[in-house]
Amino acid sequence: MNKKLFTQIRNEWRSNLWLALELLVVSVVMWYIIDLLYCRLATYLEPRGFDTEHCYLIDMGVLTDKSPDYTPYSDTHKQSDEVRELVERLRRRPEVEAVSLSQNSYPYNGSNGSAEVDYDTLHAPRWTIRRIVTPDFVRVFRYQGTRGETSEQLAEILERGDFLASDNLYRKYSIPMTPLVGKKDFYLFGDTAQMYRLGAALQNVRYDDFSQARSSYSMAFNMNLLSDDWIHADNELCVRVRADRDQNFMENLKADSEKQFRIGNLYISDIKSFKDIRRSFQQGETSEMRNLVVGMGFLLLNIFLGLLGTFWFRTQQRRGEIALHKAMGATDGAVFGRLMSEGIFLLLIVTVLAVIIDIVLAHFELNSWRNGTTLEWPRLAFCVASTFILIAAMIGVGIGIPARRAMKVQPAEALHDE
Repeated sequence: MNKKLFTQIRNEWRSNLWLALELLVVSVVMWYIIDLLYCRLATYLEPRGFDTEHCYLIDMGVLTDKSPDYTPYSDTHKQSDEVRELVERLRRRPEVEAVSLSQNSYPYNGSNGSAEVDYDTLHAPRWTIRRIVTPDFVRVFRYQGTRGETSEQLAEILERGDFLASDNLYRKYSIPMTPLVGKKDFYLFGDTAQMYRLGAALQNVRYDDFSQARSSYSMAFNMNLLSDDWIHADNELCVRVRADRDQNFMENLKADSEKQFRIGNLYISDIKSFKDIRRSFQQGETSEMRNLVVGMGFLLLNIFLGLLGTFWFRTQQRRGEIALHKAMGATDGAVFGRLMSEGIFLLLIVTVLAVIIDIVLAHFELNSWRNGTTLEWPRLAFCVASTFILIAAMIGVGIGIPARRAMKVQPAEALHDE
């Protein structure tokens, strides 16, 4: 059977050559599309390192001296005291699970500060995000440690004065932070006069849903260990609400804000859910991703219709051959298997050449970047296999439907038409 199939393909080499060239082009193009979609989707589905479900950002406002209720600040009346009191009142609400203050730290935040984290000859990247936070910040966003530390344990570590850092901070040296946990010889913020201890290594915290975890660097330090000047109305006030009590939280808090949360000159000016913050922050990337998926989907549909039409027409033209096989006693299954084997065999031959071209394109960095490279063998194997399966399915449909129809026609009638 295989020998006869090979002989037939060789005898029809002219028509098969053009078909093979079409399959080769389609295979390379589809691999490129699948590789691009794979990279985008794999990045989007990576663990984020934080959780914003049931979380809210509360904006604080301050009365101006033109307000009749304004009270001038003094040594006995500080804005930092008002902020702390607001935090405590929020914490006492039964539906609230955790409350934190921070500066340039919450997720999906385009305003960032950078930090220097040095250990011996190791230096963190200059774009390491500095998160100055109160200990409850890691409870609000449910950070996790690489050694299994829970957000509660991480909060305790911050409380005792240690700092936290993402495990990838020294990735350029191929040194994870986890083995350095407990070391006391770290210099922070460019200050070489004081050393700090690494309390825990964090599971990498992504910058947003479209950035890889491996290239998102961050560290966290306890705001309460700094001066009162760090605590003010411009801080980020973040709240996590208990999952079973998160009904109409924003409306209820706004209704109570003037009566229960007006403290001196301080008041609640706005409340935003992180669902809205996330959508607004990533609106551009989300639209780009959606357009990319739609565009690639449309291109794949055209490829599918093109291949389908090619094999459909090719099979239709072979009605006489199908009838002859049946007249010679071949079963429907044998005829169908022979036609399908011919298409898959051509695809196998072409796939070998397509893989070589794919490797060359990836070597010259002409496809998508991921994990710092364009050529990853597991990724290449997955995308090539996906391409092969999709094209095989197109060939199966293009051959199967017209072949089934042709085999329903009586051999004498088909031969008479020929």
